[in-house]
Amino acid sequence: MSPDAMFWIELATKMAVTAAFLVAATAIAERAGPLVGGLVATLPISAGPVYLFLALDHDSRFIAASAMASLVANAVTGLFALVYILVAQVRGPLASLAVALGFWLTAIFTVRSFEWTLPGALALNASYLVAVPVARRFRSAKFRPPRRGWYDVPLRAGLVAALVATVVGLSTRVGPTLTGMLAVFPVVLTSLILIFHPRIGGPATAAILANTLPGLVGFAVAVLALHFAAVPLGKAAALLLALAISVGWNLTLWTNRHRGW
Repeated sequence: MSPDAMFWIELATKMAVTAAFLVAATAIAERAGPLVGGLVATLPISAGPVYLFLALDHDSRFIAASAMASLVANAVTGLFALVYILVAQVRGPLASLAVALGFWLTAIFTVRSFEWTLPGALALNASYLVAVPVARRFRSAKFRPPRRGWYDVPLRAGLVAALVATVVGLSTRVGPTLTGMLAVFPVVLTSLILIFHPRIGGPATAAILANTLPGLVGFAVAVLALHFAAVPLGKAAALLLALAISVGWNLTLWTNRHRGW
């Protein structure tokens, strides 16, 4: 088989595997309510497989540098969620998503022009100290699971497949910084907005995203661990460590919320 054919087969496999993760996770989110939905959405559903495939193609230093960029982009994603939460209270789905995505893209192309150090990336993620309290008042809402449209699964699968194709395809051309930022594009949150907002309304959809903000803090800790561990521990161990931190963090959040903390 020719190298070109092998490339396309491998890329199609990567896209299909990641799309399956996203479809399953968003199906859980739409039936479990805002709290569980928000926590599931902040697990490394899309970023995890993307990093796995990047690790197959690049060395540990590339993964560590990409993780630093993902830490920076994660702060932007938290602000993306907050912008959507506020706009969705008074605007429809297309306007709300357009404003939030416009903010994310503008912010990403702004921050990528800087050379980020660890103190700077951590300082940027300190924005969660403001975002989480502001979003707290919007995180409670009751809704019935919406009926699925025929386009739901293709939409979710298409979004994440496009992300995988973009990140994996460009990773050898754009370097670790932009790769790491694209790896954490809010594809899961965008998918949830597109599916939920037209059916259950902005405030109820905003409640799901309000519950993602504490989970995104845990994701920041996970990519920080990936940054530090990739070189000394190796790619495989570092990815497993990051996954364990993300899952453990969200389980702790779920337990604490059920205890009324």
